[in-house]
Amino acid sequence: MSTPHIVWFRQDLRVSDQAALAAAAAAGPVIPVYILDDAAPEHWRMGAASRWWLHHSLASLSKALEKYGGTLLLLKGDAVATLKNLMAATGATTVHALEHFEPWAQRQQAALGGALTLHQGLSLAHPTAMRTGSGTSFKVFTPFWRALQMHMPPSLPKPPPKKLHMFPDVPAGDSLYRWKLLPENPDWATPIKEHWSPGSAGAHAQLNAFVDHAENYSDARNTPSVKGTSKLSPHLHFGEISPAEVWHGVPSVEPYLRQLGWRDFSCNLLLASPDFADVNWKSNFDSFPWVDDKAGLKAWQYGTTGYPIVDAGMRELYATGWMHNRIRMITASFLIKDLMIDWRAGEAWFWDTLVDASLGNNAAGWQWVAGSGADASPYYRIFNPVSQGEKFDANGIYVRRWVPELAKLPNAHIHAPWLAPKNVLDYAGVELGKTYPKPIVNHDTARLRALAAYKSLKAA
Repeated sequence: MSTPHIVWFRQDLRVSDQAALAAAAAAGPVIPVYILDDAAPEHWRMGAASRWWLHHSLASLSKALEKYGGTLLLLKGDAVATLKNLMAATGATTVHALEHFEPWAQRQQAALGGALTLHQGLSLAHPTAMRTGSGTSFKVFTPFWRALQMHMPPSLPKPPPKKLHMFPDVPAGDSLYRWKLLPENPDWATPIKEHWSPGSAGAHAQLNAFVDHAENYSDARNTPSVKGTSKLSPHLHFGEISPAEVWHGVPSVEPYLRQLGWRDFSCNLLLASPDFADVNWKSNFDSFPWVDDKAGLKAWQYGTTGYPIVDAGMRELYATGWMHNRIRMITASFLIKDLMIDWRAGEAWFWDTLVDASLGNNAAGWQWVAGSGADASPYYRIFNPVSQGEKFDANGIYVRRWVPELAKLPNAHIHAPWLAPKNVLDYAGVELGKTYPKPIVNHDTARLRALAAYKSLKAA
């Protein structure tokens, strides 16, 4: 029997446009394997929402492989040791995998040495392909995007292999259900199920749905109450669809393609600074006077800040595992600049609750808002949660959906209920402090406090 080739699946759970699978299939019989390995530092181990998604995505991949007469081998433990044991047990000498960019993934890849053949497919182009004139990595997105254009479009996506010869003599694997990735007692994922279809079939269905309204993306992407974004982020994060498939599947809508470019830019930042998710990119932020406000953090996490657009976003996140990008910026600004809570506390909450919790993207977003990142928002950019709500949710549709206790308030007061006359509150059935919280902070006062902190940091 021919020597088998191992295909090591990670966050690339698809059979189409999967270079590692294609290379292994062309070389001989294959052993597809996924290893549940908590190699990441404890605080970066996969969050609860992502584990829910992973369960369903693995089930989808396993079903796809069954069409070729094989199964996905599920193993648990240290990935490097497990792969070496699998090679010894089966006689395999080569492991094929897509390259990953998280620091722990880079360490694993290095530890496997010559036994590992890496392929590309998680980004539009390899992050190291884009370099400044001096040969360093880019720290600002716009010039990075211009450099990326020199490598675009990506190669046309390739279909699944026509044939897969599965290696029959493999060790027994685990049962997916034994991993207990799904929540129990209580099953808090019940609402999430209503919003998502994990797996490649769901990814392509979502892509097709987005294509139908992609031409409106530029105008609609900032309105959280409409279907203006692609909602492909979790499918891309788990590799159920490749960036190339999305690039070639979407009409040439430059603002959206730039969002795909941001994914690559985040990989670029992560490679340049492996501790990017833990450490301020700008070291002067190490002395920033963050506030230890446990009550404020909890109110933010559960959507009880008294600011409707913030609360709506946090409740959407908790219910669906996702949040509209405009709202991500508003809620992050509120935590960092209104409450003066360390951006890493928000990053950790998003990591646990987002189904698209990518290490690079998550860190880049939070450091952008904080001002501590490489390509960061200016320190004086502090989102006003009232005016942001009025601008991007003018009719209160989004707030009424996620904060139903305010549903009867008129548009004029939906984003600042504490300013509504008593008769208006009474008519709407709103009793501040009881049915809906009063604001936990005065935005105008908080803004001045944040500006003073940022200015003192700048002066120092």
